[in-house]
Amino acid sequence: MSTTWHVLGAGSLGTLWATRLARAGLPVRLILRDPARLRAYQAAGGLTLVEQGQSSLLEIPGETSTSSTPIQRLLLACKAYDAEAAVASIAPRLAPGAELILLQNGLGSQDAVAARVPQARCIAASSTEGAFRDGDWRVVFAGHGYTWLGDSGHPTPPIWLDELAASGIPHEWSTQILTRLWRKLALNCAINPLTVLHDCRNGGLQQHQCEVATLCAELSELLQCCGQPAAAQNLQQEVERVILATAANYSSMHQDVSNGRRTEISYLLGYACEAAARHRLQLPHLQQLQQRLVNQLQQRGLPSA
Repeated sequence: MSTTWHVLGAGSLGTLWATRLARAGLPVRLILRDPARLRAYQAAGGLTLVEQGQSSLLEIPGETSTSSTPIQRLLLACKAYDAEAAVASIAPRLAPGAELILLQNGLGSQDAVAARVPQARCIAASSTEGAFRDGDWRVVFAGHGYTWLGDSGHPTPPIWLDELAASGIPHEWSTQILTRLWRKLALNCAINPLTVLHDCRNGGLQQHQCEVATLCAELSELLQCCGQPAAAQNLQQEVERVILATAANYSSMHQDVSNGRRTEISYLLGYACEAAARHRLQLPHLQQLQQRLVNQLQQRGLPSA
């Protein structure tokens, strides 16, 4: 009997994983925020996955965090700023030796979660898959990507990676997961804030190449200083490649701001600027970028931390 996949965080990536795991016949349970959300979910009859224009409804059981069943394996797919509180809400349900897969953007939330549940194994994940919700309890698979998973403290891969393969979730176990997370942080810092400040799709940053190049130089310096030289390698070339490859897309931060939602600034630019300050590193353009973004968020009445 397969271990149940509990999924906490019904956003685009959480529901994308849940639907593919369930479609492969694996036991999945969705943890909802409160009884009202659970009732709304049950009324919808499950999650709908839209892939290549085809919709399929998957009747995945739902529950709230106060359910009594123990959790052996948890996919934590909420926003970085919600991660610690979300884990605290289900901590009493974690079985001995429980495994948590942390699918958060940026850096900082992973350490906060691990400190909350020292009895569990926390596995960090970094994904380039694309998905968006086009309605409540509906997820559209928008772009095939890859997910890297790893555990800096325990490099041995878990046995359930076979279940990801069976579910059509492209992945790789990485013994250098921190490098992956720093690289993704740098890519996000070079692209997302600028798309908000210039109010453009990713492709619009081709009109701001000097600004992108300056940021990449400072971010590379930061990565070197933080002991991540591999993450700094050819950073500007990769940023330019991502801008081209995703030219028609709006960044996740741009989408958050457009929809009046809180951004993950603290776990991206905020984390990078704090790391620079710790190392007494002067990165004027990065620090200025953070201030410009904070000002923009405050003008819109959105949280700036």
